[in-house]
Order: sequence, then structure tokens, then C-alpha cells
Amino acid sequence: MTDARIRTVRLGESGPEVGVQGLGCMGMSFAYGPTDVGQARAALDRALELGVTLYDTADAYGAGENERFLSPFFKAHRDEVVIATKFALSIPPHDPTERIIRNDAPYIREAVEASLKRLDVDVIDLYYMHRRDVNVPIEDTVTVMAELVREGKVKHLGLSEVTAEELRAAHAVHPIAAVQSEWSLFSRDIEAQVVPAARDLGVALVPYSPLGRGFLTGSFANAEQDLTADDFRRLQPRFTGANAAANAALLEPLRAIAEAHGATPGQIALAWVQQRATLDTLPVVPIPGTRKPGRVEENVAATRITLSAEELAQLEPIAAKVAGDRYADMSFTSAGRE
Repeated sequence: MTDARIRTVRLGESGPEVGVQGLGCMGMSFAYGPTDVGQARAALDRALELGVTLYDTADAYGAGENERFLSPFFKAHRDEVVIATKFALSIPPHDPTERIIRNDAPYIREAVEASLKRLDVDVIDLYYMHRRDVNVPIEDTVTVMAELVREGKVKHLGLSEVTAEELRAAHAVHPIAAVQSEWSLFSRDIEAQVVPAARDLGVALVPYSPLGRGFLTGSFANAEQDLTADDFRRLQPRFTGANAAANAALLEPLRAIAEAHGATPGQIALAWVQQRATLDTLPVVPIPGTRKPGRVEENVAATRITLSAEELAQLEPIAAKVAGDRYADMSFTSAGRE
């Protein structure tokens, strides 16, 4: 594994300069079962050594625990990292497992103050609206977010799981640096409208789950059989039952291409996402999640793999054949509203 740092790219026309691959930090303390804390902290350090500078979290990950977990690392490397966090998934006191989508001004102001305190920073580099409350005009939400920029609490704005129409409306109020949506060989719905809109507006794409939540790496074949009871992937339709078996059969081209490159299937899946920057002519910074420094090295190495036109053609049919939605309830995704 070379220690060469990855190249950088700007998020949006006026956003921060970051490494072309970021790090999704949710699983370090939330959603994916037990964590080896020492390994997770080593993964953060290794990522930074290799030029990964965009670190992604959210206030809803473990009811703020993920932000607290990351705080010491951010504090030790404040001038080297770009901190991205999110608001919108409110957790009611009576049920810590429930999430209520809120985009109203009082909640946004409460959320940003809480995130600043948990992260122990003076300003958030990239602040996302995590999910869209259709009962609140997006212009109103972004107006409040823009006020946070003027007040010095936030540097840049992002949106997650928005439609092309919502992105255009938001960008008209204040420049949006990045849109975060699921994008992988298994999830390509954003290519129809969101990607062209982002390109037109000069907005970067930050794909989450570029490894299909680990399924594209072959690390598990059936969530119900292979993952712990507290792993939320057991609730996602495409990873269980007959859907899982059908989807596992789609990975053969991925494995064949990986073998030809002397790479892993996960590296090929990531290289495909990274190459969308060239194919779709816009900045693309995927944020694969991992808790192990060795996986960080593997993921970063994917930025140096280029797939041929023939290989891209072999991978092209996969998404259309995927069985099952990415969430049991798709109404809070951009695909559910397009």
C-alpha cells in the first residue's frame, strides 16, 4: 500500500477543497453492530494520512453519540479536516428508535447549537439538511441555513436526498456546495434528474453507501443470516430473503473485473463511483464507511483504478436487475418524490 495522498477536488463552485474520497463515520458508533473503538480511531488517523479530509456524520447517528465520538479526532486535526454533519431527523424523548423529519427554523437552530457543542467546534464546515420535510418549503429551510452561514456557525450548505426541483429551488436561495445521495452500482436513480441538475448548478455529489452498505464487497450475502441482531441492514429489503440471493448473483461481473485488476470487488465498485466524476462531468466525492485502517487503505487505492469502456459496459446492467428497494420506506428519499 502506497502512502501517496489522494488528489483533491472542490465541493461546488465555492465549497471547500477536499480529498476525492471522504469517510462515512456513521458505522463507527452506530447502526452496524459492535465496534472496536481502537480500530475505529486508527481508521480515522490512517484516512487523514492518505489525504482523506471530508469526514461525514450526523446528529441522528446514535442520538449525537457519533458526533461525540469524532470530536477528539476533529479537535486534534481541526485545520486539516472538513467536518460535515446533518440535521433533520429529530428523536422524540418517548421513543429513541423513532425519527421525525423536521426542517422548521426553531428545530434547525436548536440542532446546530447541539451539534456544535457535541463536536466541540466553533463552526461546522458543511451542514446538510439530512431529509426533506415536504410540509416546509425548502426555500424557508435554506433561508434559515443561510442565516447560520452569515452568523459564522456554518461555512457551507449541503442537502441530502433531494429531488432536482428541490435542489434548484434551494440553490436559488443560497449556494449549495454538495448533494448527498445513495449512489452505487446497485442504486442509480439519481442519474436521471439529480445529477444533471447538480452539474448545471455547479454542485458536487457526495455518494453515500457507494459499496452498497458492504454488500458489493461480498462481506455478507444475507443480512438476516450473516449480521448481528442490532445491524440495521437486516431491515433493508434488498439484503434479506430471496432479494439477497438474487442480488448476490449479480456480483459475478464485479468479481471478474476485480480479478483482472488484481483488486477486490469493493475496489471496483468504488472505482465505478469515482469514475462518475469523469462520465458525468461534475465533482464526485464518495464517502465509504469503514471502521478498520486496512479497509481505509483498500478504499483509497480504488481512486487509482480506471475502468475501461468494456468493463463499464459489463457493469452497466446491474442496477436495473437489483431486487428490492434500498429502504423499506422510500418516501423520504429523492426517488420517492421524483
